[in-house]
Amino acid sequence: MRDGFLNIKKLEIHNKIRTNSFACLGLLLLLNFSVFNKGGIVDQVLELKDSRELFVDHYLIEKFQGVTIKKHIPVDEGPVFNFDKPWEGPFCGYVTIIKDNDIYRAYYRGSQGGKDGNNNEVTCYTESKDGIKWYKPNLRIHTIQGSKKNNVILANIAPVPHNFCPFLDNNPNAKPEQKYKGIGGTDKTGLLAYVSEDGINWKELQKEAVLKKGVFDSQNVAFWSESEKCYVCYFRIWSDGGFTAYKGFRSIGRSTSSDFINWSEPEAMTFGDTPLEHLYTQQTSPYFRAPHIYVAIGGRFMPGRQVLTEEQAKKLNVNPGYFKDCSDAFFMTSRGGNVYDRTFMEAFIRPGIGLDNWVSRSNYPALNVVQTTPTEMSIYVNQDYAQPSAHLHRYSLRLDGFTSLSAPYKGGEVLSKAFTFSGKELEINYSTSAVGELKFEIQDDNGKAIPGYTMDDSDTIIGDEISKIVTWKGNKDVKPLASKAVRLRIYMKDADLYSIKFNQD
Repeated sequence: MRDGFLNIKKLEIHNKIRTNSFACLGLLLLLNFSVFNKGGIVDQVLELKDSRELFVDHYLIEKFQGVTIKKHIPVDEGPVFNFDKPWEGPFCGYVTIIKDNDIYRAYYRGSQGGKDGNNNEVTCYTESKDGIKWYKPNLRIHTIQGSKKNNVILANIAPVPHNFCPFLDNNPNAKPEQKYKGIGGTDKTGLLAYVSEDGINWKELQKEAVLKKGVFDSQNVAFWSESEKCYVCYFRIWSDGGFTAYKGFRSIGRSTSSDFINWSEPEAMTFGDTPLEHLYTQQTSPYFRAPHIYVAIGGRFMPGRQVLTEEQAKKLNVNPGYFKDCSDAFFMTSRGGNVYDRTFMEAFIRPGIGLDNWVSRSNYPALNVVQTTPTEMSIYVNQDYAQPSAHLHRYSLRLDGFTSLSAPYKGGEVLSKAFTFSGKELEINYSTSAVGELKFEIQDDNGKAIPGYTMDDSDTIIGDEISKIVTWKGNKDVKPLASKAVRLRIYMKDADLYSIKFNQD
């Protein structure tokens, strides 16, 4: 094996810091300090601290040799519950999943159809202890169809239930009675804000809409960003219509706030050098094991791309207006600001076998990825839209397993960009075959292997573990290198590396 890659190119400082007039405390600095090399040229050095890093983009990677970033396909775990109550129906949608300690909560629109934002739409609530088996409680909050025996939490406040989207507020300064926050509304009303102490009983935050400039004809999502230290909202705009007109492609805007009431002027999200597509839902949220990385697992809409014939649609009892298009799920990420990374243009979840999956506005993922076992996380997807069989489906992945650095049998290497870290040991999430392996080398900023942490010193790693500590001749202590600019050189053979993290304890 080589002692390192040669001729490491110098990186250009280009990070653009965005702020807003309402005292958002600052966006995440992806690259946040520099050092001088021997030639006097400034190299950017990433500051990882003790954050978990996933290989969902090229943020950490300087060079590949025989290694790729691989997107993994979620495993189909089957339906979890049907939208079968009289106040629910085939047009239930815009699902949000929240894990609050030991309780999993699901929120979604109950709808039998009709014009968007009509007063028959309600917000429904379902609960689970494990994220797998769900039950619909009789909350007795609203009288629906002559009875209070239902799971409705919002009613008779159109158009809010059309797309109401709550979140668990992780702002350390959030008021206890506002532990939960949520938004809903259309372009006619703007996004109206609601708050709750328990996630079930809600009240208006104020009469006036908190966000007014946007089209909002989809699920609009908000959350507290730990990395940017402000509230962030992602909402529907159209590519050629600015923030007000239905023209072009369905797209995404973003605004920030320090108090959830006063929001910055919206800005359109960018997608790099990729073709425009109808991104119907975007479902942007902080990944719970690495909240500085936002994952967006949304619904991609293909208008006019028809699979079903009229005869097939009638046989499935699909609503006549909802079988001449199709949809799938996509995966993209962001590290803050108005930039999405679309490294992966291919579908994240395909519609799958069965004509019932190939109808308009089906296969839209719910907001949020949640952990459901010690080694597994779950993604939930609306399926069989506009059909009597409409339901919520569950898919699973290993923890951190959206993507990985992946090497074939013949092996390969990865060289990281220069970075600093805090901590005393290097933890990895990985898998190999029986013949596969991983080895790690820590280099200085100039690409020279550091004695005691060379590739020859590295203990060979074989197996499949969510958490494994890297060692060099039995030594796991990397604290002497903390706060110094270093690089990782990784050798891989028939292996996948899902994440790395420098642990403090």
